[in-house]
Formats: sequence, structure tokens, C-alpha cells
Amino acid sequence: MAEQNPSAPTRALSLVRRSVGGVTHVRECQPNRYTIVGNHLTQHRDLSLTAIGLGAHIQSLPDGASIDIRTLAERFPEGRDRIAAALRELEAYGYLERVRERTPDGRMVTRTVSYNHPEATRTRRARETQPVQPVREPEPVRPVREPRPEPADPERTHPAAAALLATLRRDDDRLLLSERDVRRLAPAVADWLERGAAPDAVRRTLTANLPPDLRHPAAFLAHRLTALLPPPLPAAPVSSPRPAVVPLRNCNGCDRAFRSPTPGARCRDCRHAAASVAA
Repeated sequence: MAEQNPSAPTRALSLVRRSVGGVTHVRECQPNRYTIVGNHLTQHRDLSLTAIGLGAHIQSLPDGASIDIRTLAERFPEGRDRIAAALRELEAYGYLERVRERTPDGRMVTRTVSYNHPEATRTRRARETQPVQPVREPEPVRPVREPRPEPADPERTHPAAAALLATLRRDDDRLLLSERDVRRLAPAVADWLERGAAPDAVRRTLTANLPPDLRHPAAFLAHRLTALLPPPLPAAPVSSPRPAVVPLRNCNGCDRAFRSPTPGARCRDCRHAAASVAA
């Protein structure tokens, strides 16, 4: 029997020998400062790598942290356009939801909700909204349940934007969107319309030069809506008021037409002649 070396790193050798190729994980216990991120995000087949990394970062932040484009661009080197496109991707696949709300002082603000498992949240909400079968009790008295408020529907808020998205398939059948994708993208289209872009111009921008291998139209449209967002229209210049036009009148002395603000006046020649006679 061969002599064993007690100082050899048996665990490390075991890991190396078992690794034919690919990644080998060395896992350490993390009692604090860690975040549980699901493989449905980290191994998502349709999200870009930037969107996956940004989604994991957002899930690691505490409630109330700022995740607007400016704040994230100051934190990461990807730049505003790539970060904005990644946020659109996460919103299109349910990991983020941006809700417009009115503050007590009348201002409109955007509140962002992050979902660490969108599919599980949708399943739970669907289960909660199912009608509850009443339980038969010996007494006929039943508790009165308050009606659950319905969530705001973005399609109702932006009907023109939703209609534009739903009819993109008339230009190219690959742009067939689900109702969920239409609701997610409608606020972005509404931003274009509010900035003065005509619906036909928005349609041409979204459908022009489509890639031949388009497989994920919702993510593609979310990127274009963010990267090509036009600036707001400048305010129209205020035109100065036109000066008042002095009307034409007939001179009381020679009946010649001249301009005068008051009726019954005489022209300049008649005034000069009258002044010479008086002198």
C-alpha cells in the first residue's frame, strides 16, 4: 500500500480531478451581507447580461434606495442609455413595475416596485383573487368582506399608446405582442406622444430596419423606446403684438385722405396754411 501524505490538500485535489471542464464552484458560508437571487433571473434566456446584473443589484438594495437612471449611471460605468435599456427589459419581463402616483400637493411622481420572483407573485395574486367559497355555518350570519380595490390598468391610462403597440403586427407579424407586453410598454410610448411625436412617426421608428432574427419583440421595442426617445419640444416663442393701424380720414380743409387717430382733423398742409394766415 502506498504511503499517504497527510499534508496534501485532499479537498482541492478532489475538486480539480472531478472538473473535466467548465466552472467549479467553491462555496463558503455567508452568515450575513448576502442576497438570495433566483436562477430564473441569473439564467434568464431572454434578458441581456446588463439587465441580469442590474436586476441582481436592485434586489440587493434596501427599501427606499434610489434606482433612477441618473443614480445608477453615477454608480456603474455602463452609461445612461444602457442602464435605461436594461431597466426597460426588467420592466418588460415583470421584474420591475413603475407606477405613476399623485402626491398630496398635486405633483405626479413615479414609484418603482421590484419583484424578486415575478411568476410566484402573479400566481399568488391570482390565487388571492379567486372567489372564496362560503363556509356553511350553523348560524345564517356571514361576515361581510370589503371589496378588494382593483390595480390601476396602464392600458386605460394610455389608450392611444396601447392601441399603437397592439397594431404594430400589421406592419410586421413578428411584432405580435401579448396583452402583458402592451401594458408594460404603453407608458414608454405615452412618453413619446407627450413630447409631441406623431403616432405615425412613432410607428415608423419602431418598425424600421427590424433585424432578420428578431425573436423577442418586447425587449427589442423597449430598447428602441428608451434609446431613441426624442427631447421635449421647446416652448413656442411668444409673438409681439402688432402695432395698431391708424385709420385713414378725409381732411376737413382740402378733403384729402390722410391718417389720423382722431376724426375731424386737418392734414399737415392745411394746418401749416392756417398757421401762416394766423401769423
